[in-house]
Amino acid sequence: MLAELEELKTVALTELAAAADLKAVESWRIAYLGSKGRLKGMMPQLKTVSKEDKPAVGKRLNEVKVALEQGFESRKAEVADSGVTGGPQVDVTQPGADLPEGRRHVLSRTIDEIVDIFGRMGFTTAAGPEVEDEWHNFTALNIPAGHPARDPIDNFFMGEQEGSRTLLRTQTSTVQIRTLEKQKPPVRIIACGRVYRPDTHDATHYSMFHQVEGLCVDRGISMVDLKTTLFQFARAYFGPEAEVRMRPSFFPFTEPSAEVDMKMKIKGEWQWIEIGGCGMVDPNVLEAVGVDPEEFTGFAFGLGIERVAMRKYGISDIRWLYENDVRFLNQF
Repeated sequence: MLAELEELKTVALTELAAAADLKAVESWRIAYLGSKGRLKGMMPQLKTVSKEDKPAVGKRLNEVKVALEQGFESRKAEVADSGVTGGPQVDVTQPGADLPEGRRHVLSRTIDEIVDIFGRMGFTTAAGPEVEDEWHNFTALNIPAGHPARDPIDNFFMGEQEGSRTLLRTQTSTVQIRTLEKQKPPVRIIACGRVYRPDTHDATHYSMFHQVEGLCVDRGISMVDLKTTLFQFARAYFGPEAEVRMRPSFFPFTEPSAEVDMKMKIKGEWQWIEIGGCGMVDPNVLEAVGVDPEEFTGFAFGLGIERVAMRKYGISDIRWLYENDVRFLNQF
């Protein structure tokens, strides 16, 4: 039995040295040191050893067991340190897998493009709060108390602050007032931002959407300047064949006022699409912020950013812009 133990030790350590990964080392442990392993299998043979030889054989059996256990722990540590785990081997010199790149939302891209175009025409950007008071959202914009535009059914009123009701702004025209309160003419700004109206959601309406507001106030500003500005934007954004037309309309804060249509190519065909409103700043609005309407005139326009994006990229339902469906967003 002593000879068998020596042979077992020699063979076991040889196989252990050949184990190249943790999986192989663990298989070796089960084969030799497990409850049904070869070393355990030699235990019953002690019964056949003579009484005189049993102490020496038992001692040698324990020594072989200790040697195999120490060899197992040592080999396990060596394999772990070498990084060989038994899994698929990775060549670290190979180029890595390409990861999908993120992209800006189609509305954010549209806003950037609009800001860039008007920036080249000399317009700077301005911003204002989305929670407004009635002075900036209505009164200063020549919308008096009792006007239908103030009806609670058409606004998101939130409460009162310093004696005035607050609401989520219904138009970016509020930024006109806040800018002219701080900066006297000449002024040439655009303001892009969210506005809120309690509209029923459908393919063309949403209770939160974006507008770009333009304002130019200086001496001698006329409707010609307004139409030229919109014409240049249309050509820069929709292509050299785009056109602009104005239809008479009414807004409390501009006089005269007009609806803005732009002719653009949609699915290969040129079509006229209503894109926003515009007009000359009403003298009452200028007076409300301390600007002399006898000395200065100005124009203002408001364009729906969702409308611009939907026409530019062929999107037929405004709700898709807010559903965060990756299949839709990956198209842009």
